[in-house]
Amino acid sequence: MKQSVYILNNEIVGGQLRSPDKSRPLKVNHVEAFGISVETILHALVTLPNYTSLTIVRSYSPDHYEGGAWNTGGPCTGKVKPALDGEIVENGYTNIMHEKQVMGFNRAIRKRMNRSKLKLMDITEALGYRHDRQSGIPALVGIPTRTRKPNGPDGKPPPQDCLHRCASGPVDTWNEVMLEIIRREFEGAVALIIESFWVI
Repeated sequence: MKQSVYILNNEIVGGQLRSPDKSRPLKVNHVEAFGISVETILHALVTLPNYTSLTIVRSYSPDHYEGGAWNTGGPCTGKVKPALDGEIVENGYTNIMHEKQVMGFNRAIRKRMNRSKLKLMDITEALGYRHDRQSGIPALVGIPTRTRKPNGPDGKPPPQDCLHRCASGPVDTWNEVMLEIIRREFEGAVALIIESFWVI
């Protein structure tokens, strides 16, 4: 949620948090800008001549703010275990961002003109269950838990980080899934290289 300017075809079409040109109507909001950027980046990869590498796209990671957003006091503390099916809080923002990302990915796949390999590592739904591994207050304000005071200088609770995840936990799972994608993609090639090595 940083201030930014959206430029499309050499024209300012919008901005984040503040429109750079208030005399023009906003043509692209931040959700649309995200979708356009995903498709643009992936399109560049799949149409790049001689590009044959594997590209793994990790899907949108959900946040777990409850009762408000990051800037309105939404907390995520007190969760000690993964959520059960009935405990998942529907997050419309996560859903639309995930949809834009998957749509951009699928469009890029249809436009592929080279021998590149594009894989989607869709972790969005699975991470919806992991409200227990959010950073919370200490990671955001940079103060160790033992010395952290519950409220800021103004008497209000400090904002919490309910987006980024603590290690160990879900991030380790991402790594394992990514390594499995790589293993499945190159298993035959790796075996051939090892076989050639032993023959030499």
